[in-house]
Amino acid sequence: MLLVAGVLAALSAPSAGATNECRGLPICVRVVGPWVVVPAGLKAPRAPVNFQLSCPKGYLIGGLDTELTDRAIDVEFGGKIGSPVNPGVTTSRAAVFRASYTGSSPRGPTFRPHLGCVPSSGGGGGPVPFRRPEALFPPGQPTVLRVRNVRLRAGVVRALASCGKSERLISSWHAVGFYSAAPPDQSSIQSVSAVRAVNGNRVEVRVRSGPSVQTVRAIVQVGAVCGGGS
Repeated sequence: MLLVAGVLAALSAPSAGATNECRGLPICVRVVGPWVVVPAGLKAPRAPVNFQLSCPKGYLIGGLDTELTDRAIDVEFGGKIGSPVNPGVTTSRAAVFRASYTGSSPRGPTFRPHLGCVPSSGGGGGPVPFRRPEALFPPGQPTVLRVRNVRLRAGVVRALASCGKSERLISSWHAVGFYSAAPPDQSSIQSVSAVRAVNGNRVEVRVRSGPSVQTVRAIVQVGAVCGGGS
C-alpha cells in the first residue's frame, strides 16, 4: 500500500469554504467523516492517528479532501500500487487517512475527512511493460482491515476488533471522532481519554468520556491490520 500525501496537500488548500472531493467528477456522492482528534504530543517520533472512511456500497473513491483546524496537521492516505492511478486501482471503497501534528503549540488539533464517491465500473487495466521474473511477485493485498466504530457515552465504553482464525495481527489503531458541524473545542477533546491494549489477535480500546459526549455524536474507531488470511 502506498501512502499518498501530495494529493491531500493540494486538495486541502483554501477553496472559498468549499471542499473539493467531487471536483471534476460528473457523478459524485459526498461522504463526510467526523472531526478526528489528532495526538498533540510534541515528543519525537510524533504519534499519528488513523481513521477509515468508506463509500456506500456500489461506489469507489474518486476524490478526497480534508478540513484542518491547524495548518500544522499533516494528512495522507493509503493508496494501492498500480497503473494507471485511478479509482478501482489506487483506491477502493474505503480509505484510511493518517494524520500527524507537526507544529509546536497544539490547541486541540482535529481534521475532518471527505470522500467523493463514484459508481463502480471495475478496475483499470493496461499493457504490462515487461515480463516479471517467475521468482518475483507483483504487489497485492497481503493484509485486511478489521474496523469497528462504537458510539461513546458518558462513562466507560469498550470497543473490540479482532483478526480471523487464520489471520495474524500486524498492527492496530484507534481514533476518537466527533460528528458536529463545527470542530470540537479543547474541553470536549480533553474530556475523552482512550487506552488501547493488544491480546493475541484481539485489539481492545477502553474509552472514558465526560458528560459532553451526551450532546454530540462521538465515536471511537478501533482498527486491526491482519495478515495471513486464506
